[in-house]
Amino acid sequence: MNYITATDLRTKTVELIATLKRGGEVSLVHRSEVVGIIQPIQNTPIAITNVKDFERFIDSIKPAKLIPEKDREKVYRRNLMKKYDEGLS
Repeated sequence: MNYITATDLRTKTVELIATLKRGGEVSLVHRSEVVGIIQPIQNTPIAITNVKDFERFIDSIKPAKLIPEKDREKVYRRNLMKKYDEGLS
């Protein structure tokens, strides 16, 4: 598959995905004019060089407060009641 028209995007998605998975590029054609190129993303793994920086990053994305598993149902119910009031059974 070398090209795909804008209207074919809906009907030929399976072929487009297969081409991208193989690493191929596809030209996007709209009204007889090439308007772009669809190409797969290059997956380049990030090398972790400094473990302390990585641990600091992991700590920064953790939620501030973790809810214990046994209390999650209570918190969930309380938030539903607060949002939807008494209409919830």
